[in-house]
Amino acid sequence: MLSNPIEYLKGVGPQRGELLRKEINIHTFKDLLEYFPFRYVDKTRIDKISDISGYEDFVQIRGRIIRMEVMGENRGKRLVATFKDETGIIELVWFQGWQWMQKSLRENVAYLVYGRVSAFNGNIQIAHPELDLLTEEIATGKQFLEPVYYTTEKLKARGLTAKAIGKLTKNLLEQLSPQEIRENIPQEILHQYRLMPRSLAYFKIHMPGGEEEAKQAQRRLKFEELFIAQIRICRLKIKRQKLSHGYVFGAVGEHFNDFYNNHLPFSLTGAQKRVLKEIRQDTMHGRQMNRLLQGDVGSGKTMVALLTALLAIDNGFQACLMAPTEILSQQHFKGLSELLENMPVRVALLTGSIKGKARKQILADVKEGNIHLLVGTHALLEKEVDFKNLGMAIIDEQHRFGVAQRARLWEKNSIPPHVLVMTATPIPRTLAMTIYGDLDVSVIDEMPPGRKPITTVHKTEFQRPQVMDFIKEEVKKGRQAYIVYPLIEDSEKMDYENLMKGYEEVKAFFPEPQYYISMVHGRQPADMRETNMQRFVSGDTNIMVATTVIEVGVNVPNASVMVIESTERFGLSQLHQLRGRVGRGAEQSFCVLMTGNKVSKDSKERINVMVQTNNGFIISEKDMELRGPGDIEGTRQSGILDFKLADILADKPILDAARNSAEKLLQQDMDLQLPENQGLREFLASQRSKTVWSKIS
Repeated sequence: MLSNPIEYLKGVGPQRGELLRKEINIHTFKDLLEYFPFRYVDKTRIDKISDISGYEDFVQIRGRIIRMEVMGENRGKRLVATFKDETGIIELVWFQGWQWMQKSLRENVAYLVYGRVSAFNGNIQIAHPELDLLTEEIATGKQFLEPVYYTTEKLKARGLTAKAIGKLTKNLLEQLSPQEIRENIPQEILHQYRLMPRSLAYFKIHMPGGEEEAKQAQRRLKFEELFIAQIRICRLKIKRQKLSHGYVFGAVGEHFNDFYNNHLPFSLTGAQKRVLKEIRQDTMHGRQMNRLLQGDVGSGKTMVALLTALLAIDNGFQACLMAPTEILSQQHFKGLSELLENMPVRVALLTGSIKGKARKQILADVKEGNIHLLVGTHALLEKEVDFKNLGMAIIDEQHRFGVAQRARLWEKNSIPPHVLVMTATPIPRTLAMTIYGDLDVSVIDEMPPGRKPITTVHKTEFQRPQVMDFIKEEVKKGRQAYIVYPLIEDSEKMDYENLMKGYEEVKAFFPEPQYYISMVHGRQPADMRETNMQRFVSGDTNIMVATTVIEVGVNVPNASVMVIESTERFGLSQLHQLRGRVGRGAEQSFCVLMTGNKVSKDSKERINVMVQTNNGFIISEKDMELRGPGDIEGTRQSGILDFKLADILADKPILDAARNSAEKLLQQDMDLQLPENQGLREFLASQRSKTVWSKIS
């Protein structure tokens, strides 16, 4: 029955069904059952008029209208009704639709009245109250809290108000037998955490007898969401640990030691050493490594990647490093080649633009095993790229690659190579354990010595001339600057117009030939974009005007100023990523957050966080608080965070309990064969279509 299309529910029909689908994604009875109220109205008790002081928020009273009159002139006309119960009288007032109310209300008939209390000229009154004719059923108030559901303007126009949605849900619950909502959490866990049965929770979340019942129903359903997500993730992890074979890197050999002792440009931070130790442990035991390495922009992830590659090379394997863009691959290649120039390690670059003879030669060398470390874009995934013995695959900026693409790396050897996934998007620990629970997470949480923190300031339109003068000062010192414009899909056309307008403005402030400007945006042909980027990277241009295409990984140590236009339109994590494009050299760098003269409260809060801290992890925690976990980059596609009720931050105690229960249960019964886990097994089988791809992160 729960799979029935929504139009078959009494009171819906084809037209309303279509609207419910389009507006709030309700396709079936099950979707409506899982469309939970966001708050409740308490109409379970009846107040006496004599007890109303005027300080209450909402009241519900029972009585009769003894008098009605229209007061005021012209547009100030209103209907005032005197309402009486056995203890006193109060005024009910209508400013809008009063003519209709005057026709439909009757004097000396018993009503139940609900509304917000206000004071006017010293009198207590209720404006635009809800009125129900008094029936036996509601004579002592409603039997349950009244649920309030989100609705939209289009739905309201078709009569689907919050109240109407509540009525439909009540219809549905009256038709459903508890057997249709089958239990999916083992009894022992229900008992341990005092959770109500699943069928009862669905009834009580929509029609709770009181606040405590509503809380318990929510708690049960939140636990279920988090528990099911953790069961899926933990199963992946256990399967991987039990079943996945990996190459054994038995030795730390001469290349690693030679580089570490003689060619390391600076000593490693404690955090880098700790991560290398974790990688070393992972690769010793014959299981495939799947590790996520998080580190803020500039924390030294590339050095860890290089030493990891050398570890593979010392054990007779090849390594590859895959980056999302051509320019990023070139930078990795250049940086790694310089670091390894005095060592017998061959590094090569493979991207889409390397063609003909050169490409053939690289492919042959990779197949022969003459190339030890291959750097490139997703060109590395192509069938023709055939490694002799790939043992370590390193992926930079993981969220830029589709999961199916990454899976192709696993097929590059008879046993899947070890995988190290790197990201500069810091993800709060609670979230990392939830999304990447099947990956082992490492964090580089300290900066290499000698890096100066970036000075961040907030400026408004009024101060634009000073900002431009400041850029001129920096360019005089031989430095370069970025000016970045937002590009949001919904308003793309307007954003391009703003970018072009901005470019003209910048040209007016920085005339040629004293200054040269590169412009980079997504609508340019790829080769033109590459050329413009390269001109900036090589220092031919002083200023880069760009949309957010420069967000990931462009490394220009000489750039010392980042101006972000319309800062209020960016999320915190994105602002932090953009800021990380400067501060890569030894000089002091600056980030200027430009906004209009008026800024909303939310934007102000984001800007304050940016001005106060450079720590990506603090920023990501704050970002998650402000935006909610589902918006964090790369998590939407995983489908894990589409929780209807649970909130990873606010419900951390429930999350911890769910994770512990899931781990304990799976240690005893990995394949869910025990009779007490049958309900859980059947539920997961029914959800099969929702495959969780993060397994291949």
